Amino acid sequence: MEKKRYDILSIGYISLDNNIDCQNKKVIELGGAVTYSSAAAFALGHNVGVVTKLKKDSFQRLSALVIPKEDIFWKETKNEVAMQNKFFTPDKEKRECICLSKGDKFTIEDIPSVESEIFHFGGLVFGEFDDELIIELSKKGKTAVDVQGFLRHADLETGRLSFKDWETKKEIFPYIDYLKTDAAEAEILSKTDDREKAARLFFEWGAKEIVITHNSEVISFDGKEIKRCPIKARNLSGRSGRGDTTFAAYITERINNSVEDSLLFATACVSLKMENYGPIKADRKEIINYIKEFYEQK
Repeated sequence: MEKKRYDILSIGYISLDNNIDCQNKKVIELGGAVTYSSAAAFALGHNVGVVTKLKKDSFQRLSALVIPKEDIFWKETKNEVAMQNKFFTPDKEKRECICLSKGDKFTIEDIPSVESEIFHFGGLVFGEFDDELIIELSKKGKTAVDVQGFLRHADLETGRLSFKDWETKKEIFPYIDYLKTDAAEAEILSKTDDREKAARLFFEWGAKEIVITHNSEVISFDGKEIKRCPIKARNLSGRSGRGDTTFAAYITERINNSVEDSLLFATACVSLKMENYGPIKADRKEIINYIKEFYEQK
């Protein structure tokens, strides 16, 4: 029997997010990197698979995924992810995150026998993946790593989240084809607040292509030239998941497109997504129309 083949296989937990805005209004949402990432890649017309884990009483979390059911691979687990996000400003830039429940580690045995152009590590908290899984999957296809799952640590007693450097980064970066950070994570890894310098440093350490997100723009670097593209969202209603949306759109577009075109699709995709809560619900035509309206020169 021929194996299923995907453009991207996204690995990670569907998180139960308790979001509290600056006016103390609470909204419970299903989130997580795989939720937003798979939706973005699917919206652009790519063939998407998801690998996740669920407690036996949490199957309803699968409703957060917009991809076909036959492309969702899950195993039962004892622990899964739940978060509390308290936002202090209307633009949701300042927040406090508490991990209410931490997920169990993914291993090579959790990965289905499928083929994929890209294996995407959509981690939420340190401990969901180890370095060895990146190395193993790099033998099967390209790897795409969001560093959040390797930098964000949960306090064992309080659940409060803090960021720490990735101790083995220089040993693992050579196995990473696409590396994604936000501006703060880039500074933790590189010890510089200059995003361009950070991107060049990550390339020197072995990562093949780097994407760094910021609230105003996204930059990418493939070892040749820094490319940048602004975010042009008309409002910030759906801020959650913007980095995941950007990264998934970028790496799947890179399968057949240039760095510059992929960056354009990624920023347009996340700009459109940020105008509504939840994962993006659009198609490629709508994203192209957004590019024509807001990005192309008149």
